[in-house]
Amino acid sequence: MTSSGDKWLSSLLHLFYPHNCEGCGSALVSDTQFLCTRCIHRLPATGFFDKQGNPVEKTFYGRLPLHHAAAVYYFTKASLLQHLLVQLKYKGNREAGYFLGRMLGHALSKAERFREVEALVPLPLNPKKEFIRGYNQSFLLCEGIREIWKKPVLANAMTRVRFTETQTHRNRLDRWQNMENVFAVTQPESLTNRHILLVDDVITTGATLEACGSSILQVPGSRLSVAAVGYTGS
Repeated sequence: MTSSGDKWLSSLLHLFYPHNCEGCGSALVSDTQFLCTRCIHRLPATGFFDKQGNPVEKTFYGRLPLHHAAAVYYFTKASLLQHLLVQLKYKGNREAGYFLGRMLGHALSKAERFREVEALVPLPLNPKKEFIRGYNQSFLLCEGIREIWKKPVLANAMTRVRFTETQTHRNRLDRWQNMENVFAVTQPESLTNRHILLVDDVITTGATLEACGSSILQVPGSRLSVAAVGYTGS
């Protein structure tokens, strides 16, 4: 039980060191919060996790034999979600990753379709880029998911063996060609005969996930699903 002294100290610290919403800057009651309730409701939920044949799954039709695929939010430019992802990928804000992972975890835990998933695999980041950034954002998402949805994270099952330039300004064909032979399985025994959920931040053309997923599916008995925070719809 929290003592009155602890509550007083917490209130005093909050007075001098306020904890603010990452979205709108308003003061938050709890230091464990990341966004206020109003900003959470501003994030545009897709509702894809319970829908077979949703737009994310259609992205991979004829390209990757997935069991299921979904993203929790629609991604648009100059949106709150883009701000959070910029914080995560370029501003060193790890809490943004844990928060978005927990949002993914809530969606996954409620979706009957994803119930057979046995383990999480974060999309590998190039070692040089990970060293510069200090972390792999997809791994932080997996850690956030695991807080809500108790699945093991296989952080070292896959590796990125070739450096690739940014995909941002490439067309669909260029993205696919840019991702050939980029990923390799490093721990096949951890993937064998298991249903794997491959996790990324944003799905645009799906070329990177397709390349990584194809490598996973070379492991005997592996099955694959995909989940992401955002979906661009392009």
